[in-house]
Amino acid sequence: MSTLDLNTDAGAIAGRLADPDTLLVACLCAEWCGTCREYRTMFDVLADAHPAACFVWIDIETHSELVDEFDVENFPTILIEDGASTRFFGTVLPQPRIVERMIEEFSGTAASPGALKLRSALARV
Repeated sequence: MSTLDLNTDAGAIAGRLADPDTLLVACLCAEWCGTCREYRTMFDVLADAHPAACFVWIDIETHSELVDEFDVENFPTILIEDGASTRFFGTVLPQPRIVERMIEEFSGTAASPGALKLRSALARV
């Protein structure tokens, strides 16, 4: 399954995240950011390689009301959440293997409840 874009796929995102076992992998980016535009292709490849996870592309300027509390300062910022908590939140250079290792590590492993929850906000969009 390819990357879902919050601009066009809000319903599909909410549907995928209704399952608490679905890992959310979100790229918080900005359209003007050249690094983000370059990263998009690699992010799509990762999404295709991990169809059980929900990969979401979010332009933080278009959807500032949704992501302002995250204080994204650098791009691209990756956010990974499971049904219980945020597993990773930080800037990742366009090196897909780093994100792939995190997905492999977090898939099927439980985390303690807590932290910020983007998936809750996306479920209400």
